[in-house]
Amino acid sequence: MRVLLTAAATTALVVSGPLAATAAGQGPQGPAGGDLLTSKPTVVAEGATPPAVQASAYVVADIGTGEVLAAKAPHAKLRPASTLKALTALVLLPRLKKTDVLVGTDADAGIEGSKVGVYPGLKYSVDLLFEGMFLGSGNDAVHALCVHDHGGVKGTIQRMNQKAKELGAHDTTVTDPTGLDADGQYSSAYDLALIARAGLARPDFAKYAATKYTAFPNAGNKGTYQVANQNKLLFNYDGALGVKTGYTTLARNTFIGAARRGGHTLVVTLMNAPHGISADATNLLNWTFANYDKLTPVGTLAKPAAPSSPKVATGRRTEAGTTQPPRSRAVLNPGQAVQSLALRIPTWAYAAPPVLLLGLFLRRPRSLRRRRH
Repeated sequence: MRVLLTAAATTALVVSGPLAATAAGQGPQGPAGGDLLTSKPTVVAEGATPPAVQASAYVVADIGTGEVLAAKAPHAKLRPASTLKALTALVLLPRLKKTDVLVGTDADAGIEGSKVGVYPGLKYSVDLLFEGMFLGSGNDAVHALCVHDHGGVKGTIQRMNQKAKELGAHDTTVTDPTGLDADGQYSSAYDLALIARAGLARPDFAKYAATKYTAFPNAGNKGTYQVANQNKLLFNYDGALGVKTGYTTLARNTFIGAARRGGHTLVVTLMNAPHGISADATNLLNWTFANYDKLTPVGTLAKPAAPSSPKVATGRRTEAGTTQPPRSRAVLNPGQAVQSLALRIPTWAYAAPPVLLLGLFLRRPRSLRRRRH
């Protein structure tokens, strides 16, 4: 009897397949970038004195070597405002065809926050909308691009959070791809440096970040109007590469800047600043370039992890044109695992032991069966 039960259970397990439970992923051991980046509020090489800035947090790093050269509260979780659009672009750029033409909608035009001027009924190329995102920080351009991608805004948010994990940006949580003050949306000066490094490694991202002017169509096809980049470094700092500015009521001023001089490419990120953030960024860049050979690194920018499978990232289209989310593997406790196994065993498998036992009984000699009565 025990042999029969064991055989039946084994057969059921083979047919139903393995459980869909996997071990929960473990985060990195210790603080990202090194122990020094969380040891005290301001972290610089011994004897170095960076210029005073009003921002609550900042990071200056060499994106070529990955060395963090100065920092202040680098892992403080703060609201990113529109600097988060750097991550939005990093996710959308490889997924969208820049020659595609989109038609503006009421939903685009009615978005909250800063707008570049996407008008219902007017046509815009994906390329122009990316310029509107970078230069004018247009939330309307962001909305139009997200809706054009599979999964819409929700799909973009999911992919942005996944991309942040791949980059090692563990302080970042995305709930709104425009960077507005959404509940639970945070990043850090350290994470913004990681995002900027990944972005500037892409030629298209770097081109948009460094573009000074573009032209958007007026309503009624009545010519165009000029849109200027809001990053002042591009206009008054030698070697500037962009990248993105931001401002909301709760985040206050945020900033990602980058510049290349003397064979070095530096990124500076600042968060939660009252005013004068471009001047603070300029001062930090000037000081770092001037003292570069004297500075001892105080940390490192994390190396990106291997990207996830494209099939998991993109989801799939149904015949109805909607996008279904990718399947995920749940992490089950022992009780749930047993329940899951029970649900996955085919119905016929439960009947197998009684049927086998009955068959064995019927095959016994009649003489043995009469003795038991």
